[in-house]
Order: sequence, then structure tokens, then C-alpha cells
Amino acid sequence: MKPTPRRHRSDSAKAAVQAHQNAAQGPLEPPGYVTLPEPCKPFWRAIVTSRPRDTWTDSDLVLAANLARTQHAIESAPVGSDEHAKLTRLAMALARAVAVHPTATVGRAADMVNAATLERDVRSQDEDDLIPRLRAV
Repeated sequence: MKPTPRRHRSDSAKAAVQAHQNAAQGPLEPPGYVTLPEPCKPFWRAIVTSRPRDTWTDSDLVLAANLARTQHAIESAPVGSDEHAKLTRLAMALARAVAVHPTATVGRAADMVNAATLERDVRSQDEDDLIPRLRAV
């Protein structure tokens, strides 16, 4: 069995070069043998850009297309219906299968507590003229 190629450390120069090459190529397209209707394309783009481009395999892309179709179908299913619940469960299973669920893309919830607390604290602080802040235009 052929070993999986070793991934570079995420803070290495090689990883930075790979990230720039991935970004320059734009989002992946579905394999030619997969039919993906146009209304599913926004879901497709959100899915395939949530992981580094060079980590997708053909079988992952097939599952990603199924996930995109499922997410589109959820939009038309009545909220609270059995169909909506079944599609939601299917979408969650597909997201886990292609590693685009929150734990895979942003990390464990326990690790995000400090970042969320810090952001909440910053939002609640009074304006200080000495601290520059970004403002919505």
C-alpha cells in the first residue's frame, strides 16, 4: 500500500507557498462525471473552499457534490418536517465524511472559548479614543 504523502507544517514556508498556489487557482470544480445543478453551486463553493485545495481527493469531491445537493434540498424542505430532519442528518454525516464540519475547519469548541470570550468583551467595552477600531461603512 502506498503511504500518504507527508503534509508540511502549517507554519512552514512550503505550506505558505502551497496556500498561495491553492488560492491562485480558485475554487475546485466538480469532477466531470458528477452532475451538479447550478442552484447547488454556491453550496459547492462554500464546501470546497473550507479545506485546502490540495487535500481534496476525487472521492471527497463526489461526497462534496452530494453535500451541496443536500444543502440545496434543505432550503426547500419545510422546517421541522421529517424531510428537513432527514436531510439535515444526511448533511451532517456528509460534512463529517469530507471533514468540513466545524471541528475540522475551526477546531474544538473548547479551544474557541477564549477567542469567543475575548471578542464578546471587546464588543461590550466602551469606546476609547486611544484604541483604533474598525468600523462598518
